Amino acid sequence: MSTTSPDNVNAVFKAYDVRGTVPDQLDEDFARATGRAYVQVLGVTSMVIGYDMRPSSPDLAGAFADGATSAGADVTMIGLASTDQLYFASGHLGLPGAMFTASHNPAQYNGIKMCRAYAQPVGLESGLAEIRDLVVKGAPAGSNRTGSISSHDVLQAYAAHLLALAPVAGRKLKVVVDAGNGMAGHTAPAVFERLADQVDLVPMYFELDGTFPNHEANPIDEANLVDLQQRVLAEQADIGLAFDGDADRCFLVDERGRGVSPSTLTALIAARELAKEPGSTIIHNLITSRAVPEIVAELGGKPLRTRVGHSFIKATMAETDAIFGGEHSGHFYFRDFWRADSGMLAALHALAALAETDKPLSELLAEYERYPMSGEINSEVADQLAVLAELEETFAARAGAEGVEIDHLDGLSVVAADWAFNVRASNTEPLLRLNAEGKDDTTMAAIRDEVLSIIRSGK
Repeated sequence: MSTTSPDNVNAVFKAYDVRGTVPDQLDEDFARATGRAYVQVLGVTSMVIGYDMRPSSPDLAGAFADGATSAGADVTMIGLASTDQLYFASGHLGLPGAMFTASHNPAQYNGIKMCRAYAQPVGLESGLAEIRDLVVKGAPAGSNRTGSISSHDVLQAYAAHLLALAPVAGRKLKVVVDAGNGMAGHTAPAVFERLADQVDLVPMYFELDGTFPNHEANPIDEANLVDLQQRVLAEQADIGLAFDGDADRCFLVDERGRGVSPSTLTALIAARELAKEPGSTIIHNLITSRAVPEIVAELGGKPLRTRVGHSFIKATMAETDAIFGGEHSGHFYFRDFWRADSGMLAALHALAALAETDKPLSELLAEYERYPMSGEINSEVADQLAVLAELEETFAARAGAEGVEIDHLDGLSVVAADWAFNVRASNTEPLLRLNAEGKDDTTMAAIRDEVLSIIRSGK
């Protein structure tokens, strides 16, 4: 089957990016056709392209550039980059862009994240569906000229910009960074060499290797944090940082070797941003802990709940002029970073907050941790719609007795006084994702297990 066939194209174009396996779903023909369609649909005349360390990324990026130039656009290649480095280039240069990465997915995957100038999102509702349809239709060359291809290194400018947004000053910190053989191995040295007097850096797996020889670059899976947790304890470090494959997500490990909830980091950064601009709007997605809107409101901010996914959050930030947004998946969005997500900028906020106090990280974060959470639990389900319907019927019956509230902002959310959960279909994988929360460990475990029993009975 051709990679530009309707079945394949429809399969790999997701809600807010392109994702598939190489070479059966993504190959150079597909990338070339997508580059041509991207230029024509968005009216692009100049653009930037970056790519991650996966073996297939340089050739796919080159083919996309060929397609873009054949449609008349001039292309600036920034080479190896994290996704937030591509967003920086888009904002810094005022150009639309494309990033070749499959983020945390295994080695056989690749993908494309596309944006308009100044890192404005491109999702199914904002141009991606039209690009998909034109790939299927077959975009003609559509231009009397062939665009040019040039190179531009933005790594040092990227590092300087992040540190200007979140300067780190105070006590010296010992920091362990696990790059997972992903793109943080490219960006972290540029950032931390500027913090040599402030940070004693302990690098882990900085070698760029898209086969991920040590562990998957997916820190939301606790199994992939074990090496970092052990190293933090062995080094008696103040903090550990774990990045995903394209380094747009960051997870923390405290000085005790304990993983930190992304909701807790969301609340910490929200507090820092609200201190700079009181009364601002803070975005949190619907699987973030209820502690986040509580803390934002207590600090005088305006919490606003939104769907999961970067294109939705960025659009909501633009509509509301929100100063910051956080997702429980480890994505953190900053108005001063063109509303784009940056794992490294989130990490710098954590380091800055920690350096300003004599407290250990666990003590610093204690005020932002209020409710036990299950973490994201994934289940493969044959009939996702049937399972969601069964869940809704089960919990709707409790609406009167337990004050249960149900909504469908993204999947199925069920909220009661002492617990809450959300179940939604993955936008990138054939899974149902469960996130549950309770007033205490016992309550959380009970609702988690009850919901899981229904989900997994539908396999």
